[in-house]
Amino acid sequence: MLIEALSTFPDMFAPVMGTSMMRIAQEKGLLRFRAIDLRDFTHDRHRTTDDAPYGGGAGLVMKCEPIFEAYDRITSEGAFPHTIFLAPTGKPFSDAMARRLAREERLLFVCGHYEGIDERAYELADEVISIGDYVLTSGELAAMVVIDALVRQIPGVLGAEEGVDDESFAEGLLEYPQYTRPASFRGMDVPEVLLSGNHGAVRQWRRQRSLERTLCLRPDLLEKAPLDQQDYEFLKTLRETCKPDAENDKM
Repeated sequence: MLIEALSTFPDMFAPVMGTSMMRIAQEKGLLRFRAIDLRDFTHDRHRTTDDAPYGGGAGLVMKCEPIFEAYDRITSEGAFPHTIFLAPTGKPFSDAMARRLAREERLLFVCGHYEGIDERAYELADEVISIGDYVLTSGELAAMVVIDALVRQIPGVLGAEEGVDDESFAEGLLEYPQYTRPASFRGMDVPEVLLSGNHGAVRQWRRQRSLERTLCLRPDLLEKAPLDQQDYEFLKTLRETCKPDAENDKM
């Protein structure tokens, strides 16, 4: 996979893309990444990428001309990329979206800054993504969140593919609690079932703890989670011990 980021501040990507899983993915040849400096597509001596908004108002808006010129250059260099803009108006990012994007051959992230991007540039977007209901100064940060989430979905990146499937949201539920050595620490013991060696009992415990956490912390996820009759029966037993907010309790 080739991932590119069009950015006014391309150096922001170096620490993240050169560390841990991102570095390993590139060393394995599973990922190629490059950050493209938007200022290279400006034509004034100050390399200006922003200007005051028409109609007045505070802040600056990113100009559309350098974005279009950069896009023309990028798309002339190979297969057309699936182009993503990061903005509060986008679709909420999710694990399912990360899995879908991980199957793309080439991705291009256009990173906004300042007060936003000239609306005309959105003509280039295949999709617009939001990582949450809050405002960031830098679209680069949002792009790195999305890139991290999707790169770990590429087969071979993590090494243990079952690890991806067990994580929160992979099956529509929050992940079960995790423990490691020592078995006892300051009076807190690892659940006995995890030390038993009984793999069936461990699987059942993990499933039940995932259901319990999801009911108590994110009951909204249960509406779409793939549940069987045994799951529903277990959830009924939890109703008295863990009651989600009434407005979210739609099970």
